[in-house]
Amino acid sequence: MNGRIRCPALERRIVSAEDAARLIEDGMTVGVSGFTPSGCPKAVPAALARQATEEGRHVRIALLSGASTGGEIDTLLGGAGVIARRAPYITSEALRDVINAGGTAYRDGHLGSMARDVRGGRYGKLDLAIVEACAITEDGGIVPTTAVGCAQTYVRQAERVIVELNLTQPAELEGLHDLYAAADPPCCPPIPLTEVSQRIGRTAIPCDPDKIAAVVITEIPEKPRPLAPENADSRAIAGHLVAFLDAERAAGRPFAGRVPLQSGVGSVANAVLEGLMDSDFSHLCFYSEVMQDGVLDLIDAGKADFCSATSLSLSAAGMGRLLGNLDRYRDRIVLRDSEISNSPEVIRRLGVVAMNTAVEADLYGNVNSSHICGTRIFNGIGGSGDYARSAGLSVFMTASTARGGRISSIVPMVTHVDHTEHDVDVLVTEQGLADLRGLSPKERAERILACCAHPDYRPALREYFDAACAACGPVQTPHLLDRCFALHQRFLQRGTMREPSGDGD
Repeated sequence: MNGRIRCPALERRIVSAEDAARLIEDGMTVGVSGFTPSGCPKAVPAALARQATEEGRHVRIALLSGASTGGEIDTLLGGAGVIARRAPYITSEALRDVINAGGTAYRDGHLGSMARDVRGGRYGKLDLAIVEACAITEDGGIVPTTAVGCAQTYVRQAERVIVELNLTQPAELEGLHDLYAAADPPCCPPIPLTEVSQRIGRTAIPCDPDKIAAVVITEIPEKPRPLAPENADSRAIAGHLVAFLDAERAAGRPFAGRVPLQSGVGSVANAVLEGLMDSDFSHLCFYSEVMQDGVLDLIDAGKADFCSATSLSLSAAGMGRLLGNLDRYRDRIVLRDSEISNSPEVIRRLGVVAMNTAVEADLYGNVNSSHICGTRIFNGIGGSGDYARSAGLSVFMTASTARGGRISSIVPMVTHVDHTEHDVDVLVTEQGLADLRGLSPKERAERILACCAHPDYRPALREYFDAACAACGPVQTPHLLDRCFALHQRFLQRGTMREPSGDGD
């Protein structure tokens, strides 16, 4: 294996995926590496799903991750009835259906807090960690692959560890990671990260070799994320946002071209990156959860200098480009623990411009990014809360309508609140951009009505707002809850609430 296992004692612990899966017992709490499908273990979860479905083996576990996972975990294990509890984030449609049917207890949470919460005991004892690696060092250190997530904490906290050594992941990934062990309260020191390109940690996850119960050799290739297609709405949103950032730069404000950018995933995020490519911005840098193909394009074009992330969320073409040119990209990219990539402390220190997507937004700027009609989970809050609440500039983006225009994404009151008006500086739809900074609730409502609402729905929203102001008098935030509900029902009669694409971060 050409030096992939550099700790000789661990060569004696090489077992099949089937044998390793039998180490997972009913009632266990299991943590897995990865963030999005990148860097997730594949062989052992798939083997466990086969044992549950083909052998009738009864295993119900609590499953913890860094974010969403690959299909071998959430889709297969969820469909096999193995996942009793799940945290902190999902994107699998199959598991989403199980959760909404009551078959899995799901705890949606901020991704940046997950590692600390596990160390603090909020999820109880961690029995097992399953981590994908491209190498194991002489002292048992685990070298991650294309994502980090919470892997370092899971290895530290777990009683036993299973390592999936994936030979399809190049050994040259070693050195791409910067793994820093954050301290816990009380009185923990600050994270010593003051520049996006700075390295403050190790290149491998420390692990006592005696803790590694099994090593599974795999050759299961990663299933890269398809590149979400742009459309007219996403391009219009990107155009409004890039023009706004350009105006901010012209006004001499710090939040355009001089601080790191954070971008979620999906068609809107891709369009924003493309818009930056066509702009005259240069020397951009990114401090984000994920790195998409558009960031590679910006690096290759000399318009971006560096990207710090916790996951390489690339298409097949993008992953091939990166892995085929690692020597060229190595000094431009770093992968960190999600606890660091999503750290409110670091985000605030760097002054990040955070750009995330919404399911719906209301007249006062509150945002729902996780639920459909207020009751059914879609994905979860993801990392958007980590960034929105601490960013130098917090931007949320959505098309003004969904389902072919049959429903408005701008509503009187969101059906579920993930991001309050206090954490939303700018709201953008294809109709326009509403700069909400410094405005009162009524002023925000006027700005959102004028700039973001679709013309087909603006009269109904205007009628509601005027009636609320008239009925409530000179209050801070006028609402008529009965009419708010009725207007929601009118919107919903024209189509079901939009189910957004992307990872929701």
